[in-house]
Order: sequence, then C-alpha cells, then structure tokens
Amino acid sequence: MADSSSSSSWSCMLSGKSDDKKEELLDRMLTRLALCDDSKLQDLLTKLLPLSIASLSPPSTLIRNKVLEILSHVNKRVKHQHDIGLPLSDLWQLYMESNDSSMVRNFCIMYVEMAVERARKEDKENMAPNFLANISKLPLQHQDILLRVITKVIGECHSAKISDEVAVKYKRSGDLPDHKIFLEFCLHTVLYQPTSQSSTCPAGLSIAQCDRVTGKRQLTSDYLRNVKLGILNIVQAMELPTELVYPLYVAASSDCQESIVKRGEELQKKNASGVNLEDADLVSKLFVLFNGTPGTDQIPPESRVSPGNPSLSAKLMSIFCRSITAANSFPLTLQCIFGCIYGSNTTSRLKQLGMEFTVWVFKHGTMDQLRLMGPVILTGILKSLDGFSASESDVVARETKAFAFQAIGLLAKRMPQLFRDKVDVASRLFYSLQSEAQFLRLTIQEATNSLAFAYKGAPQNVLNDLEALLLRSSQVAESEVRFCAVRWATLLFDMQHCPSRFICMLGAADPKLDIREIALEGLFPDEDLRKAVSKSLNLKYPKLSDMLDYIIQQQPAVLDSASMRGSKLLFPSKSYVAMIKFLLRCFEADMKQNNLVEGSHYSAAVEKLCLLLECAMAYEGSVDLHANASKALISVGSHMPQVIASRYVDKVKWMKQFWGHIDFDTRESISRLIGIASCSLPLHSLSDLIVELIALVCTTPKLRFEMQHGVLCTLGYVTANSMSKTVSIPEALLQSTLKCLVDVVNSETATLASFAMQALGHVGLCIPLPLLLVDSSSVPVLAVLREKLSKLLAGDDVKAVQRIVISLGHLCVKELSSSHVNIALDLIFSLSQSKVEDILFAAGEALSFIWGGVPVTADMILKSNYTSLSMSSNFLMGNVSSTSSSCVESEANEEGHGTVRDAVTRKLFDDLLYSSRKQERCAGTVWLLSLTMYCGQHQAIQKLLPDIQEAFSHLLAEQNELTQELASQGLSVVYELGDASMKKNLVNALVGTLTGSGKRKRAVKLVDDSEVFQEGTIGESPSGGKLSTYKELCNLANEMGQPDMIYKFMDLANYQASLNSKRGAAFGFSKIAKHAGDALQPHLHALVPRLLRYQYDPDKNVQDAMTHIWRSLIPDSKKTIDEHFDLIMDDLLTQSGSRLWRSREASCLALSDVIQGRKFDQVEKHLKRLWTTAYRAMDDIKESVRNSGDRLCRAITALTLRLCDVSLTQVSEATKTMEIVFPLLLSEGIMSKVESIRKASIGVVTKLTKGAGIALRPHLPDLVCCMLESLSSLEDQGLNYVELHAANVGIQTEKLENLRISIAKGSPMWETLDRCIDVIDSQSVELVVPRVAQLVRVGVGLNTRVGVANFISLLAQKVGVNIKPFTTVLLRLLFQAVKEEKSSTSKRAFANACATVLKYATPSQAQKLIEDTAALHVGDRNEQIACAVLLKCYFSSAADVVGGYNDVIVPVMFISRFEDEKSVSNLYEEMWEENMSSERVTLQLYLGEIVELISGGIMSSSWSSKRKAAQAVSKLCDTLGEVVSSQYHVLLSALLKEIPGRLWEGKDAVLCALSALCMSCHKAISAADPDAPDTILSLILSACTKKTKKYREAAFSCLEQVLKAFDNPDFFNKAFPQLFDMCSLQINTTGQKNLSIDLGGGDEKEDFSFGHDKMVNCVTACIQIARATDIIQQQKNLIDFFLVSLSPNFSWPVKVCVFSSTKELCSKLQPETVGSQDTSQYASIISFAHELFCKTSVKVLEIIQTVKIAQVHIAASECLLEMVNLLKATGQLPGGEVAFSREFEQVYDVEKNEHAKSLLKRCIDILENLKKEQKVSS
Repeated sequence: MADSSSSSSWSCMLSGKSDDKKEELLDRMLTRLALCDDSKLQDLLTKLLPLSIASLSPPSTLIRNKVLEILSHVNKRVKHQHDIGLPLSDLWQLYMESNDSSMVRNFCIMYVEMAVERARKEDKENMAPNFLANISKLPLQHQDILLRVITKVIGECHSAKISDEVAVKYKRSGDLPDHKIFLEFCLHTVLYQPTSQSSTCPAGLSIAQCDRVTGKRQLTSDYLRNVKLGILNIVQAMELPTELVYPLYVAASSDCQESIVKRGEELQKKNASGVNLEDADLVSKLFVLFNGTPGTDQIPPESRVSPGNPSLSAKLMSIFCRSITAANSFPLTLQCIFGCIYGSNTTSRLKQLGMEFTVWVFKHGTMDQLRLMGPVILTGILKSLDGFSASESDVVARETKAFAFQAIGLLAKRMPQLFRDKVDVASRLFYSLQSEAQFLRLTIQEATNSLAFAYKGAPQNVLNDLEALLLRSSQVAESEVRFCAVRWATLLFDMQHCPSRFICMLGAADPKLDIREIALEGLFPDEDLRKAVSKSLNLKYPKLSDMLDYIIQQQPAVLDSASMRGSKLLFPSKSYVAMIKFLLRCFEADMKQNNLVEGSHYSAAVEKLCLLLECAMAYEGSVDLHANASKALISVGSHMPQVIASRYVDKVKWMKQFWGHIDFDTRESISRLIGIASCSLPLHSLSDLIVELIALVCTTPKLRFEMQHGVLCTLGYVTANSMSKTVSIPEALLQSTLKCLVDVVNSETATLASFAMQALGHVGLCIPLPLLLVDSSSVPVLAVLREKLSKLLAGDDVKAVQRIVISLGHLCVKELSSSHVNIALDLIFSLSQSKVEDILFAAGEALSFIWGGVPVTADMILKSNYTSLSMSSNFLMGNVSSTSSSCVESEANEEGHGTVRDAVTRKLFDDLLYSSRKQERCAGTVWLLSLTMYCGQHQAIQKLLPDIQEAFSHLLAEQNELTQELASQGLSVVYELGDASMKKNLVNALVGTLTGSGKRKRAVKLVDDSEVFQEGTIGESPSGGKLSTYKELCNLANEMGQPDMIYKFMDLANYQASLNSKRGAAFGFSKIAKHAGDALQPHLHALVPRLLRYQYDPDKNVQDAMTHIWRSLIPDSKKTIDEHFDLIMDDLLTQSGSRLWRSREASCLALSDVIQGRKFDQVEKHLKRLWTTAYRAMDDIKESVRNSGDRLCRAITALTLRLCDVSLTQVSEATKTMEIVFPLLLSEGIMSKVESIRKASIGVVTKLTKGAGIALRPHLPDLVCCMLESLSSLEDQGLNYVELHAANVGIQTEKLENLRISIAKGSPMWETLDRCIDVIDSQSVELVVPRVAQLVRVGVGLNTRVGVANFISLLAQKVGVNIKPFTTVLLRLLFQAVKEEKSSTSKRAFANACATVLKYATPSQAQKLIEDTAALHVGDRNEQIACAVLLKCYFSSAADVVGGYNDVIVPVMFISRFEDEKSVSNLYEEMWEENMSSERVTLQLYLGEIVELISGGIMSSSWSSKRKAAQAVSKLCDTLGEVVSSQYHVLLSALLKEIPGRLWEGKDAVLCALSALCMSCHKAISAADPDAPDTILSLILSACTKKTKKYREAAFSCLEQVLKAFDNPDFFNKAFPQLFDMCSLQINTTGQKNLSIDLGGGDEKEDFSFGHDKMVNCVTACIQIARATDIIQQQKNLIDFFLVSLSPNFSWPVKVCVFSSTKELCSKLQPETVGSQDTSQYASIISFAHELFCKTSVKVLEIIQTVKIAQVHIAASECLLEMVNLLKATGQLPGGEVAFSREFEQVYDVEKNEHAKSLLKRCIDILENLKKEQKVSS
C-alpha cells in the first residue's frame, strides 16, 4: 500500500492551482494518454488515474468534463486488455482520504474494483484485509462492493489454505462492528445457492440479501465453492467469538456441496464445540435462519427472509433442542414447532425434530411461556397424532410419535390444569397403549404415568369416570395398560379408596412382576423395605365393611354360603392372598376404634369376612392362600373369640378335613381354630372329640405324617382349652390324653415326639400336669420322659429340639413340684454346649417361662397366631426393648420358684458366662439376654442388673460375633431397665471401652482347649496343624525354643480382644445412645474423633458397629464434624503415624473424607501435616496402608487445587496455600525416591499451575528450577541405558536425543514450565533469572539442559526488554554453554537461547558476542560446530542485530565452508545458502575482509587452517575472477611464502590456490611486477620435483594452469627442459624398479607412472605457448619424451595425453610450413616432421594393436591423422613409406571401431596421395 507521502502528492500538485491550470494539466495528461503505447500505459496510469480522480474535488463542470473524458479514454483502452494493471494501492489511499467528496469516492471505488481484478495474487492478498478496516463507517453501497471484492479475493486466494501473514492481517483489520458486517455478508454468501428461476430467492435469504451477494450477476457453482471454502478459512483464522461465527458454521454444514459441508462440520466441532447456546442474540439469529421473517406489511417484500431449507432447518432444530433460551423464545418457539409439524415444506425428519423440540420446550420452558404456548401446542400434538396412520412404520415416523407422547407427559407434569377437567386425554392414552405398536408402548406408558399427576384433585365426576376406566384397563390383555391402571390407582387415590385398592388386589396376581410389585406397594406401602418410613407412615385403611361391600359388589358369589372347600376360587390365589392381608389390616384398624366394633353392623361385616376366608379355603387355592386364610381366621378369633367359637362350633366337621393339609401353618391354624371352637362345645361333645383324637393317634396302621401332626396339635389345643373351662373334662380322660401323648414321645420319631411334647406343654400352660399312672404307680410325666428327652435333645433335628425345649418351659409354668422343674432345668442346661443358635434362643425362652414374668398369657399362646417369645418381641430384628406390659405370674408358690431362680442364676454367673469355653459363654449370653428381655420387669432381675451389666460388659470382648452382639444388646436392655445411677455408670463404662480407657475385664482361666484365636487368624504351625487353642500356642513356643513367646501371643490376643470390645461396645452404644440423650454430651469430644476413625477400620465388623453408634449418637453428622474438626484432625494425624497398621489405614481413609470441601481457615494449620502424612502413608510397608495413602493424596490434591485456584478462592488465601504447599511439594514430593509420591507431586504441581494464576509468582524461582531438574531426574532410566549402547545397535545418537526431548516436552514438567512463562512478570524476572543462570552452569542431564535453554528463550520472548539487565550474564553463560556442550541437541538449544537474548542486548554486548562467536571457527571441531550453530541461530532469531556485523560473520562463514570434516563444512554451507542471496555479490562486497581472514589462515601455523584458506582462495578466484585483482598481492604474497619449505598434508591446496589466483589475476600480476611470473614458475617447477605423489600431481596441474594463464613463450625454454629432465630421471630409475619387481618387491608400475599424465599435460601447455623455433631446438628431447611416454611402462591414460600433446605439436608446426620465408627453418620443420612421424607412428600403431580400448584407438588414430596432415603440409614423405603404408593397412584391416577405422582410412589415403605426388614430381 502506498505511503501517505505518495498519496498526498496529488493534492500538492493540484493545490493552489486555478481551474484553468488544472484544465490545462488535465489536457496535457489526456494528450500523453492518447500518445502512449499499450506497453507503457500501465506506468502512465499509475500516476495519471489517481491524479485525474483527485481533480474532481472541489467540483467544477469544466474539470469534471475533462476528467470524464480522460476516464472514458482509459476505460476504452483497458477494457479488453486485462494485463494492464491499475494503481490499486493509490486508488484505495485516495478513497480513504477523500471523505468530503462523494464523487471522488465513487470513482475510486469503481476503479478499485477494476484494479483488484487485474492485480497480482500477492497484491490482492495483501490489500483485501485493508478493505475491512472501518467498513462499517462506509456507505452501504460501497460496503456491498468492497465485500464482494473481498469474498472474490478470498475465493481466489484462500480456498485451499491461508498463510500466517495474511491471517494476521485479517485478524487485525477492523473492530467488532466491521467484523459483524463482514460475518453477516459471509453468512449470506454461504447461504446463497444458485437457482434455476431468476425470480426465486434462495432459502434463508431475502431478495435484497441475494442481490447484495451476487451484485445481480449469476454466480457459478465452482466460484461459490471456492468462495465459501475461503470464507471458512478466513473466519477461522480471524479467531472471532464463537457466538458470532456459529451461524456461519451451521449454514456451511448444511450446504449442498460435500466439501463445504465437511469443512463446516469440521470447524463446528473444532472451534465451536463450546458455543454458548444461551446467548439471546445467537438464538435470535438462528430462529431467523429457521423461520425467516413473517410476511407482514411493515416489511417490504424484497426484505422478507425466506425460511431455511430442510437440511439447514434440521441442523437448527437439533441445536434448539440444546438451548433453554430457545425453549423460552415465544412466539418464535411456537412458530418453529408448527413450522416443523404443519409447514408446507416439512419432512418426516423435521416432524420428528419438531416433536423433540416440543419435549424440550415442555421440559425447560418457564411457566409464563407455557401458559401462552401449552394449550396451542397440545392441540397441535393431538391433531398430529390423528394424522398418523397405523401403517406408518418408518423409523422417523415412529420417533415422531414417540416424542409426541413424551411431550404430552411432560406437559401434564408442568401444566396439569389443561387435563384435569376432562378424561378424554387419559382415555386416549390408555387406548393408545392397547392399539399402538409394541415399540411405542414404553414411551406411551411413561407419558400415561406422568399424566396421572394431572388428575390429582380432579372433580368427583372426572374421578368417577377414571375409576371405571382403570377397572376396565386393569383387566385387558396388554401388560402396559394393566401397569398404568394399577399405577394410576396407587397415585390418584388414597388408602381409604376402595375401588382403587380392589384394582391393586387384582394386580397382585398379575403375571408381570413389576405390576405385582406396584400393586402390593399400593396395598402395603409400609412393607417396602427400601423405604425406611414405616414408623412415620400414618396409614388410614378403609372400613372393613366398606371394603367388603365393594368386593362383594364386584363378586357377589362371596355371599354364597355353599361356596366351601371343593368349589372353585372366586379370585386368583395371589389376589386372594393380598385381599386377605389387606382386609386383615382393615379389621385391625377397626379394632383400635372400639366404638365401631359394637353393634350388629360390625358383626355382619365379620360374618362376611369369615365367608370370604372360607371361600379362600377352596380346594383350588394355593398353599399360601390356605395358610393366610386360616391365620386370618385365628387373628379374628384372637380379637373376637366368642364370635368365632359360636360360628365354627357347628363346622368342626368341615375343619377336620384340614388335619391332613400339606401345609404346616395351615394345620397349626386349623388346630388352633378347632381349639377355640371347642370352648363352645358341650362337655359330652368335647369328650367325644378328645376320644376321637386319641383314637386317631393310637390307631393302627398309623396315619400319614401330616394327619398325625394335625391330630396331635388339635389334641393339645382342645385339651388345653378344655382345662380352662369351668367344668373340665373327666380326670380319666385327661389321664388317657397324657398317656397317649407320652407314648407318642417315647415311641415316635423326633418330629412327632416334639409335636406331642408341644401338646403337653400347651396343657401345662393351663394346669400343673398330674402324675401319670404307670403300672399302678404315680410318676411325674418328666420323670417318665427324661431319658427319652435327653436323647431327643442331643439329636440333629433342630426344629424338634426347639419345640421340645420350649414345651419344657411351658410345662413348668404351672408346675408346683421343684423336682419336676429341676428335671426340666437339667435338660435345658444340657444344651449349653450346642452351637446351634436357634436351639440356644429356644432354651432362653424356656428359661424365661420357668423364671416367670413373661409378657404372654396362656390365651395368647392358645388362641392367637403366637409362635415364640422372640418373634412376639421382635427379638432378632434389633431395636429391642424389655416389655413393660402386664405380666402373668405363675400360679406356683413363690418360694419354690425362688429356689429355681437361684439355681438358674448360679448356673449362668458361676459356670457359663465366665467359662473357658466359648460355646458355654455364648449359651450363657443368650440365656441371660433372654431372661433380661422377657423377664426384665421381674423383681429378681431388677436386683441382678449390676451383675448383668458387668457380665455383658465383659462379654463385649468376645471373638464370637453372636456373643458380642448379644452382649451389646443386653447392655442396651440393662440401660433401659436401670435407674439413673446405673445408666450413668453404664455410659461411662462404654465410653471408656471405646476410647481405650476402660477398666480391665475379669480374668478368665485358660485350660488346654481354651480358644485364644479363631482358627486361621495367625496361620498354621510348622507341621501344618492348627494354631488357635492355648495348648497349641504353648507347644509352638516350646518347639521354637522361645517359651516367652507365649506372652507375645497373649498380648496379641489382648489387642484383638480390645478391638472386639470396642466393636461390641459400639453395638450396645447404638442402642443406648437413643435413650442416653444429654448424658453423652460431655463425652463427645473424646468419642467423636475415635468413632469417626473406627468407621474406617479395616475390619468390616468394626466399621459396621461404629457406624451404628455414630448414627445413633450423632443426629447431624456434618454439624458435629464441623464443631469438632480440629480435635478430629489432631487425632487422625496423630494416629496416621501409629505403630498399628489398622490405625494408620483408618486414619488416612477418614482424613480423605473429612477434608473434602473444607475452607482455607479450617485446614490452614493442618495442611502441611496432611501432605506429610500422605507421603508417609504412600511409602508404608503395608499395601493396604499405601492404598489408603494414595486415596488421601488424591483428596488433599483436590483440596489444594481448589484452595489455590484464584477463580474459586480469594487471592490472599490462594497465596497462603501456595506458601504452605509449594515448598513441601518441591522439596519432599518431587525429590522423593518413591515413584508414586513423585508422580503424585508432579501431578499436583502441574494442576496447581493451571489455576493458581498470579499466586504462583512468589514461587516461580523454586518451581522453575525444580521442574527443570526434574526433566532429567524423573526421566526413564532406560533411555540413558539405550543412549549408552546406541552406537552398538546402529541408533543415531542425535535421533535418540531428539526422541528424549520429544518425550520430555510431553511431560507434566514441561507443561508446568509453559504455564510459569504465562504468569511471569517483570518482578518475577529478577527472582527467576539468577536461579536459571545457575542451572546453566550446574544443570546436568540432556533434558534439563535443553529445558533450561528453551525456558530462557521463552522467558526472553515473554518479558521482552525487561530481560536487558540480565543480558550480560546470560550471554556469557549461554555462549560458554554452547562452546562446551558436547550434545548437538543441547548445543542448538543453548544457541537458540543465546540468539533470543541477543535481540535485547546492547550494541557493545552484541559486538563482543558476535566477535567471540566468529573467533570460534579457528578452534577445534566442537568450537567450529558451536560457531556454526550460533551463527545460524543469530540469523534466524536476531537477524536485525547481526545485520550490522556481516563484515565479521561473512568471512568466517565463507572460509569455514572448506573445513576438512564434511559434517562441519556442511553446516556452514547450508547457512551460506540460506542467508546469502547472491554469492558473487556477497563475496565482492566483503572481499577485503575475506582476503584478510584468508591471508591470516595461510600464514597460520595450523595445517588445516592453511589448507582451508587455500581452498577458500580457489573458490574466491573461481567465483569473482578478475575482481580479485584488487587484493591479489596479499594473497599472492602469502601463497608464495607458503610454497617453499617442508611438505605437510594438504599442501597441494596451496598450489591449487596459486593456480586459481594466476588464472584470475594474471594480467594484474604481470602488470605490477614483470618478474613475478618467472618467480611463480620457478616455485612451481621446484614443487614438481617433490617426491610426494599428491603434491607432485598438484604441482604439475598448477604448472599447466600457470603456463596457460600467463601465455609467455619464454616459459617454454624454462619449463620444458626441466620437465624433460624429470622424465629422464624416471627413465634412469626404470631398471632399478623392474629389478625390484623381479625380486618380489611388488608392482611398482603405478608408482613409476604416477603424475606422468600431468607432466605430459604440462608439456602440451608448453607447446601451446612456445615459439616454433624453440620447439625445433628441442625437437630431439620432445621426440624422446613422447617415445618414453608411449612405452609400455605407462598406462593408457598417459598415452592418450601423449596423443593429445602430439596433436598439439603438429597443429603448432603446420601453420609454420605455409608461406615460410626462412628456408632453414622450413627444412628444420620438415626434418622434425619426418623424424616425428617415423619414430612416433610406429609406437602409435603398436599401441592400437596392443591396447583394446576404443578411446585409445580413436585418440591414436586422430594423432596419426595430425602427423599425416603435417606430412601433407610439408609435401614430402620420409623414407620407408611403403613399410608405413603396409603397417597402416594392417592396422586398418583389424580395427573394429568405425570412427578409428575411418580416421586410419584417411591416413592411408593421404599417404597414398603423397606417394603419388612424389612419384609424379620425381
């Protein structure tokens, strides 16, 4: 672009001139224009066109006409000549400056457009960005022109790629308004598509926008493709905000051309993936692309934007479905949805996306928006669903339907009022569930379930309609419909709604599991174990009568009294079961309201319930149904025994058929029911029934098992109930019953015996058993059965044993005889060794009955569904508490029972609880807990509570889990039963146990078989035996010769016991904490830290126990931890260093959870200890502790990163955190020897640098140095090993180094260094540079040194001039590092850093550095490479600095190109080619400096320097030629001084240099000193006499060049004699050499002939410059020289040279034979020619015959031809010509080479002609 001075010259030329002068000037210009040729027109227009247009301001008619005339002429001249360019830059400059003249600007813009079309590509690229600057301030018409120009240039130049320079120009051109206008035009261009109809506007554009893009011209597809691709490249390079360019990328990705689509999608993924779709402006633009503009009257037709094409619309819809702003853009949202569903150009894909967007809108739209759109969209959705046919099965249609139903479901949740008043939508969805295809049903099902919420609180008439709909739907075939029906029934209606519960009852029998589950949840919500809310649920059940009435309404057959067993079921079995359970709950709820039970109305309801239950006992019913129905009858009987007794007294016969039922519970319940009914039987009927039962038991053959069980149970219940009547059965009948039962016990199997004992127990609950009459004597029943019962109790049938044991307890309830009770106790205590828990619990219940005060009565046992005390009190389900209800005391005398209680107490406390055997301790625990729970209110138990507490506390340390858990539960029961003092003591004791400060437990004596450890806990003995008992441990200690080891075993056992005690205490504490309340508050500070730690104990049992106590004790966990945070942290940090591994592990795990989310002020004082703890744990000896340490490290890492992130934490706190953490990470973390710690620390440091920001600056020196050192110290050591052995396996060291650097650059350390550079500032530089400089000196390792160098480079680039104070130090260090570094990679890195710092150095520093660098070229190899690398980096990074020192650098570069070592010379050669544009110009420019340096090199004492300088002289002379003459004297003097003296390797280069200098400067040498050529010749001839082969050959070559260069005839007589003497010397030594060959001295032929060809060439050169007279004088020597040279001793190349020399001689003499006046000279020439021919031709012919090389034959034939021609010139033949001709003919005949043969033919012809002429003349 033209500068301002050139552009302002036009105004200067026109300023101050009148219109007449301007007109005159323009007239002259027109004349020049007319007379100008086309070839010069472009240059003329460069000045003329801007000046002419500039003349239009200020306006004048005359001037305007003249200008228009000129411009018209210009247009005509250039219109069809597109190669004529226009001054684009000047025209644009004139346009920008002519703000006041619109005419000038109009003409400028017109010609700018024309100039761009004619400009070169480079000019277009550079000018187009300038057009964008301030384009927003230009007129709209000009904007359009310029934008079209810009896009055209973009299409032509940037469709493939864009250069970095142009990208920077576009990025810097214009501001945001300019960019927006450009992007808008680019968007319209991308949207434009060629159309076949001229009147049709492309989709997404208006007519005006279309004309703006095209300029009302038709654009081709290829042109558009290039323009669009170029636009995408430019926009990407401009790096504009994503929200601005996003519409452009979207439009491109929906183009019709594949290449544009691919590029658009690529940019969309790469650059716009993080676009903010909530930007309102962006969403508005996208909606315009989709909808266009509405066709309202306010908008002109040409400005109405048409909607986008389907492809673009589909893209936009997928975008809208991710934008909440789009969902709330009413009415654009509505217009978009209806456009997709009902638009004229819509597709099935758009319909699907429209429905998907509808779902999105309903999900994310605000309520204000939904109120406006919801009803309209709902109508549209329903209408669209009507439009779908059942046959539409394509994927898109199915998806559309799915989204439609999903939208309805979402709208129902958001706007339920739209659906609440009508049931039509619900009916429609239920119908769709039946009719739609299977793949849609899941979606419809979800929508239907969502719709249910809309009908909550609906009007009653709507609910009534829904009831009918749901009842119908619950019975259809489609499972989805049934599911929704049941779901709606549970959601819409409460528990008191009978129709909905009936639907759930039907659903309980559904084949589908999910329907059954939801139906049961609707009936029994409190039974869902996943919802622990059974206590909080206040369920209200419907009245029993209402529920029964509705069921009977649906199934009137229930009232049919004939529907007894044998008929079909009225409902499915599972429905019946659910129905019975629900009705039973309704019955129990009614029972709680006593007022409802009174009256005939409720009795009628119970009658109906009994009818329904009797129907359930039908034959088809399942076992489960029969069991539930019979139990339900008992439940009703337990509340209303008289009603049940009176109803079933007449149905005993019906009930008898169930004695043999296959279900145990059914038989048990029917037996109870008969027992209840027997209470209403008359005495004779009752006696008959008992007699019948006895007969059945004693009948032969025996009944089947089920029948026997039923009969025995019935016998027991009937007899027991008869004993409670006022008038009991006769004594004889009772004796018969007892005898029958005793006989069964004695004779039958264990199971039947247990049933018989159970029957005896039931009788014993009512009366003391009378003595049994056996053989005329009376014996207690237990005395008769004792032996048999002992065997049965020792049996394997657990259930039988349970029943027998409990029956023993029942027998003793009313027993008056102490002996009888003692028998029962002995039998029960015999079970103390049992390992079966159920038996122990049964024995505990029996003892409770014997003790007295149990919370059950005989009627409860006999007339309800009672099973056991444990089930009645929920003993095994936790949350136990002693029953405080009224207890029925036994009728026995208190004194007798007191004795029994004492016996039980002694047995428990003296024998069992402190026994050395764990089974006995377990049994004692179970029994003591049973007594405490079931008889806790008994006075005797109250007195024993302190002893019970001590026993339970002692048992907390048990290894047996059952013992431990029951002991803890016992403590909670004791706490509840005890008074305030006892509660306080118990809490203190448990706290002491948990905190480890409790008193020592009561010692237990160990015997041989006492188990100290559980089996497998400490492994096996050396022999493979077990190690668990005390005896086995003692044996092991003795075998090892260390008896004292037993004490270590005991210590370990005590520690295990303490853990067990803590766990047991936790179980007890969890119960006590619920009741202790404020009593525990003083202990929280000691408990909370330990409890928290114990929750992470490795032992799962301890974890669970402590979790229980924590939940019980701590209501708000977070609040408690916050209040005790410091105590917790101190405890955990202390315990993390414990000698116990489980404490260390638990502490680390607890810490990792506790510190999450903490603020800085909470963790400030703990942060350093946390990191130290984590490091220590990560290096722990135990793996599990190391794993917990890793977890803690991750937690601390997350905490530290958050606290150091200035975007999340205050800068002051982030800074303090960094001050705490950073030194620790750098010193102890990264420098650790543990790999996991190092990796973790590096990861933390890397992440810290990402978020720390400026808080990082104070730590930059330490961080940078640490990271740089870690680059090498943390490198994989395998790479060092590989590098050491790289040469052995053929790996190049440099490639391996590059690989290592590449790996290091991908490491976190390098990434951290990059971030350090980003945050560094001028103050930080003062801290960082000295530390980095120190690393330059002492840093070791390839990666570290390269890293230091690269960091210095980046640092200098980052801080710029702020690095100046340190340039002196850095340059000195870096230069020395480059100089001394051995690694090429490291050397380059330091050189690059040095060059980067050089840019900011002072001139004096730069000069010194460059001079020191140049001086390196004379050093060793390493210094030479350092010099090359440094210079290359200077040129690359600091070209502007080194530009002033080319006089120093260029000579060094030039002379160093000739280093001996190829690798070094290549470096300089490459650098020379890269930086020197013209070698000749450069050498000419710096000739003096180069010559000075070369001269010094030649005079150097170093042979390599001499050789290098000599080669440089040769190159210099070859390149510059005579230009070197100005400096020749310096070079010549140095060379001449160097040639004499001793020989050294490479001295031949000096001779070559001398020859090159003479060739270039021979004129100047001769002119300045005529004697100089002679001196040079003498030196060279002297050099030719040297014996060194290479040097002598160089001397001959030099001599040849010098002879030719000076062309002095006098040199012949000086040079040739010496050459001949040298040849003669060789001849004289031939004999000796041949002799040495014969004697085995080796083949010396080559030694003999070496350099002889060069000597022959010198002779040839002598002949070329010699005078004929001088040649004639030396004719003999010449002939001898040729003959010697043609001898067989010399190789064929020498002979070829001789042939050339002979030819040159003949050519030299031949002209002398013509017109010669000197007859004597002429005669001498003839004589010489004859002699030469006669002697030489023979040799030549002989060579042709002996040497079989074509080249030799041709050269020899040419030589013969020249000699023959010389004879022809003399006109005479020598004597013996006939022999010559014959020899020629012989050679000719055998010659095979055609060329040589033709030459020989010519020789023969010439000789024949001469012979004929001679004969004629004679």
